[in-house]
Amino acid sequence: MRIKFLGAIAEVTGSKCLITTKSNKKLLLDCGMYQGKGLETDSMNRDLGFDPAQIDIVLLSHAHIDHSGLIPYICKNGFKGKIYCTHATRDLCSIMLPDSGNIQESDIRDFNKKQDRKGLPPREPIYTARDAFASLRFFVSMPLDLEIVIEEGVKVVFTNTGHILGGAAINLTITEDGTDKHLCYTGDIGRYNKHLLSNPSPFPQADYIITESTYGDRKHEEVKSAEAKLGMIVQNTCIKKLGKLLIPAFAIGRCQEIIYSLNSLKKANKLPDVPIFVDSPLAVSATDIFRLHTECFKEDVLDIIRTQKDPFGFDNLHYVRTKEDSKRLNTYNRPCIIMSASGMMEAGRIKHHLANNIEDRKTTILVAGYCASRTLGRKIVDGEKIVSIYGNKYKVNADVEEIEALSGHGDYEEMYRYLSCQEKTKVKEIFLVHGEPPAQKVYKHYLQDNGYEKVSIPFKGEEVEL
Repeated sequence: MRIKFLGAIAEVTGSKCLITTKSNKKLLLDCGMYQGKGLETDSMNRDLGFDPAQIDIVLLSHAHIDHSGLIPYICKNGFKGKIYCTHATRDLCSIMLPDSGNIQESDIRDFNKKQDRKGLPPREPIYTARDAFASLRFFVSMPLDLEIVIEEGVKVVFTNTGHILGGAAINLTITEDGTDKHLCYTGDIGRYNKHLLSNPSPFPQADYIITESTYGDRKHEEVKSAEAKLGMIVQNTCIKKLGKLLIPAFAIGRCQEIIYSLNSLKKANKLPDVPIFVDSPLAVSATDIFRLHTECFKEDVLDIIRTQKDPFGFDNLHYVRTKEDSKRLNTYNRPCIIMSASGMMEAGRIKHHLANNIEDRKTTILVAGYCASRTLGRKIVDGEKIVSIYGNKYKVNADVEEIEALSGHGDYEEMYRYLSCQEKTKVKEIFLVHGEPPAQKVYKHYLQDNGYEKVSIPFKGEEVEL
């Protein structure tokens, strides 16, 4: 079989790997959208590097748009196969992909207004919400830890990675010429000892591993210390400065973890009595799906659900769905917490809240996850004093705080811990994807120093025979 590395190569977005078996079956591992790359993004997303009509099967590790976001596009352009994933991933995709389609339509409307003023022809969106709904009929969901045959000579089992609800490693057994070859595609690897989700699970022995390297050069704080720091930031912003705390957070996973942490602080009487607004329709819908999939939660969370009120709903917590209610927050002049998507600050309602509050010294912006290079979030984290939002320049007078421990991605020690279920001498090669070059180089040497003999960093478009 051959592997072709198509996305999330030397970067953290657009995940895609193509496997071609000796019998010429084509299996696509993830079908992610590129995000946060400015004018390049559109052309990169349209140029897939393969013909969708020739793909037999898509195997999806989890629902984040940088891993699933081009599924409607390939379905629109000829894909007629099956898309295998976990039950929770399918449910999340049912809201995330149409939401992404709405964003494509909105973005292209704004773009075409500019095109019209220049006398240039309009463009079509990458896909629409209707296209996204149409793609859902190709999904086949299955439980974790159940091995099934998906093609003659191809078996798959999904194992929990603890990254987001339903997040799973894709473990393939491909039989060619009477020999079994075992490959694990980890997708994104979660943290250990998080509040909500179960820890990452061991996965079957692999000959080849394709794995992420996002935090390959960094060590996170402990989750408990992160929660304490969150409490201090709330106190400093809302009580001492009497300002607003803005938390850009991915609607799926990060948002629910932070809500749970805020609930824990409230139960411990460590949270001031200020309103908390979750201003993201997608996050609201996703939270409803979290309530359906308790099989993904830790046992102590299940105890809370069984014996107490909803951990995603408590006094002072307000879910904001409508644009009108979101706009009212612009004139809300009392201390509060506003959590809104997206986490890298490249889209969504958070941009409006930043535009309205970033120049106010009473405001604090709390970055709670990874921001890719060139995104608005990275510029703010890196200390740029003037940033562009919707084409307008704003001074960054707000305080900027960062808690990497709230990230859904494990650090290099946690990623290595995840791999520790493997017999190192049986692993023929590890391929590092989904990471920026400095982090990848550090992580490569770390793995080699700790017993993995062959670790490779593929280049985009590289094809490897296994």
